[in-house]
Amino acid sequence: MTAEPATDHLVLGREARELLFLAARTPNTFADVPVSDEQVRAIYDLVKFAPTSMNQQPLRVVLVRSTRARRQLLARLHPGNRAKSATAPLIALLVADLNFHHRLPEVFPHVPKAHELFSDKEARENSAVFNATLQLAYFIIGVRAAGLCAGPVVGYDEAGIMADFFPWLDRRVLAVLNIGPPGPDPWFPRLPRLSFDDVVSVA
Repeated sequence: MTAEPATDHLVLGREARELLFLAARTPNTFADVPVSDEQVRAIYDLVKFAPTSMNQQPLRVVLVRSTRARRQLLARLHPGNRAKSATAPLIALLVADLNFHHRLPEVFPHVPKAHELFSDKEARENSAVFNATLQLAYFIIGVRAAGLCAGPVVGYDEAGIMADFFPWLDRRVLAVLNIGPPGPDPWFPRLPRLSFDDVVSVA
């Protein structure tokens, strides 16, 4: 059973709230049902409108579909994460493009020299990781909106993944994302969440 919202001041309908937040869970098992490129395209075409600073859009997504690539990726996960990921119909690598600024003249055209604001490498990489992480969160919501489950994994050998998948690209791995419909006995009991009063204060 899911908790009722504290107020009825939400515009989003109850069915959508259940799908995206209240009933949505991170699965422990997946059904053996393929996730198509068309489904992923629909997810991306929805969540691409998520906000990022200066419209940077640094998130890049790699769909790990081939047997070879999947085997490589599973080998780079921490042992405790491999079995669950092995059952996922689709695994995606969500990464930040650390050279996102090269696309700024295209995506932020009203400031033609916006890319020059990111000449400092450390500041550019920090911005890329922050904004791509925002997009990652929206991507998970998009997966839920498609009626699928999303299970983010952050226990992995990042250097190994970089060597296997991005040897010549300036990327930062943010998460491995298991995607698919839930399988049998998919949920642990829901863990407690902090209350409004624990989290929100007024200055």
